[in-house]
Amino acid sequence: MSAHSLFAPLQVGAWSLKHRIALAPLTRKRATKASYRQHHVQYALASEYYAQRATPGGLLITEATGISDTSLGMDTAPGIWTAEHRDAWIDVVQAVKRKAPDATVVMQLWHRGRACHSDFLPGKQLPVAPSAIAISDATVANERGELVPYEVPRALEAGEIPGIVEDYRQACHHAKAAGFDGVEVHAANGYLINQFLESGTNRRTDAYGGSIANRIRFCVQVVQAAVDVFGADRVGVRFSPYGTFGDMHDDDPIALYTEAIRAVTRLHVAYVHLVEPRVAGAGDAQHPASTPSIEPLADAVRAGGAVLIRAGGYTPTTAHDTVAAGRSDLIAFGRPFIANPDLPARILHGWPLTPYNRATFYTPGPEGYIDYPVFSKAS
Repeated sequence: MSAHSLFAPLQVGAWSLKHRIALAPLTRKRATKASYRQHHVQYALASEYYAQRATPGGLLITEATGISDTSLGMDTAPGIWTAEHRDAWIDVVQAVKRKAPDATVVMQLWHRGRACHSDFLPGKQLPVAPSAIAISDATVANERGELVPYEVPRALEAGEIPGIVEDYRQACHHAKAAGFDGVEVHAANGYLINQFLESGTNRRTDAYGGSIANRIRFCVQVVQAAVDVFGADRVGVRFSPYGTFGDMHDDDPIALYTEAIRAVTRLHVAYVHLVEPRVAGAGDAQHPASTPSIEPLADAVRAGGAVLIRAGGYTPTTAHDTVAAGRSDLIAFGRPFIANPDLPARILHGWPLTPYNRATFYTPGPEGYIDYPVFSKAS
């Protein structure tokens, strides 16, 4: 590839991209509070936030978005299960398209599973999960803002699981009605689909537990529901083979995720999005260099015919080198894109990057959200 490997065009399913720098899904926690009547409605300034980061022929993946009123179990995250949610997201999509009519904007769909607190669930019901196993190595905020241990979730009955698949399907219908170009199924980072995948959190003995084939079943059913609504060429899937809570890791993650990738690529999804092992959860912490490579999983994505997106700790230089070497088709940037709304232009021209301010990642209001400047030679 050319010296500007990140700026070669690429066909991703139904989408024609002009560059290979994607906005990674980034939780910003600025939606209306769960205690409000119209709860989990996307923040009004989200339209400006996403439009600032829209570029001609670029790919934007939204923050993780809840599929139902029982899917979030946290405050101030957006949803997509009502007409009010849909209408708020319509404004976002329209703002992006005004800025860059040929930009592609994809909604990431989310169910947190056991990573919830009952204070933020209807009737203060317990969170649900594949098995009744609490997160043991982290804390969660309750409605008073106190950090407390995670609750032991309620294990889903087999008969309830098709209903959650239908929640994903209906969320896809709402996303499509809002004008999104497609969806990304969030099967990563320790949330519900990931909990079904990993043997540490899935102790079931029915058709959804035990063997790898059974543990990937829920994931495949959700992806199929998305494909039914959008078409396979407008659906992506995100996996994080090592980016989960510490009690989750499977005995053989390469074998597990190879089979999961094979299963979703047999559905002809547009892309598979892999989080690098060096990234540990949502913070800045990184796993040691001894963490096994995910190159076999990248090979599985390619063998299945899907486009490969990699994310996690990339710099402009390492992103260029990875794409130039043929080890990924796109690179998704997270924190650098928060602080640099014009990130693709900065990378193309070699302009310096503005450092991000972690203290404002999740605070309410415009600070640290829409007030990062674009590059100016005069500044």
